[in-house]
Amino acid sequence: MAEATARRTRSYSRFRRNMPLLLMFTPVIVFFIMFRYVPMLGNIIAFKHYNLIQGIWGSPWAGLDYFRMMFSNPQSMAIIRNTLVLSLLKIVIGFPFPILIAVMLNEVRKAWFKRSVQTLLYLPHFFSWVIVGGIAVTMFGSQAGVVNTIITYFGGEPVNFLYQTNSWLAIFFGSGIWKEAGFSAIIYLAAISSIDPSLYEAASIDGASKIKQIGYVTLPGIMPVMTLMLIIAMGNVMEVGFDQVYNLQNAVVSDVSSVISTYIYTVGIQGGMYSMTTAMGLFEAVIGLVLVIGANRLAKLFDQALW
Repeated sequence: MAEATARRTRSYSRFRRNMPLLLMFTPVIVFFIMFRYVPMLGNIIAFKHYNLIQGIWGSPWAGLDYFRMMFSNPQSMAIIRNTLVLSLLKIVIGFPFPILIAVMLNEVRKAWFKRSVQTLLYLPHFFSWVIVGGIAVTMFGSQAGVVNTIITYFGGEPVNFLYQTNSWLAIFFGSGIWKEAGFSAIIYLAAISSIDPSLYEAASIDGASKIKQIGYVTLPGIMPVMTLMLIIAMGNVMEVGFDQVYNLQNAVVSDVSSVISTYIYTVGIQGGMYSMTTAMGLFEAVIGLVLVIGANRLAKLFDQALW
């Protein structure tokens, strides 16, 4: 009895000590409840014949009709396939670049050069995709593009980079890496800075080269952060990103550039098929949840799981 009373006293004392922190955290809780969790109730639209006049609760039930339509429609399945393929390729191609940038910047010893390179690498992150799309068109446009101007100057024929599947995919992935890799490297630079310098000194004394120090000290030291970032990326594997695709796509490459986000905008917002696109969005969210849990379970095999 006395031990239980002591535990309650300690818990109450801890609660009083943390009261200022809890009060500071209250706006965050309210924000997530109001703008993250309450809107989830709107997913009920996927199971109703929704119309604006009757509203969410007044619209008649449709059951799983829209999910059956989605999985029986070849166009919907192609869009899901495009989203999955583009997202997975984006992770596979783009994930190593921030790590590589962070490792290389960590090895730079000239402070002024390091600051200059960091500024140049971080700057694209603050450009909107409208600007990045404009830069891509300016660089790779069919007639007045910079690259085609150089090609024609040396006697070559212009290339329709933005209207061929392979070159469009290269521009798509390349622009994403150029825009975000430098800024994402900040996280890995912070993780590298927390590694004990004595580990590098010990490796140097043992005769390890810079490459071996990176392989045996730096990379293992940031492995937990790499795992965390990979799990987050897996959670977003079904979200290619509306802005990037919308600003780079065209009708010629629509067979590979049509993804869930653009489908929801075109069919749902412009076409008014709210129930169908809500079903698509709910399916996307469920797949993302499954992938996050799966990635975390896989990380447990390497003792890097988050929960």
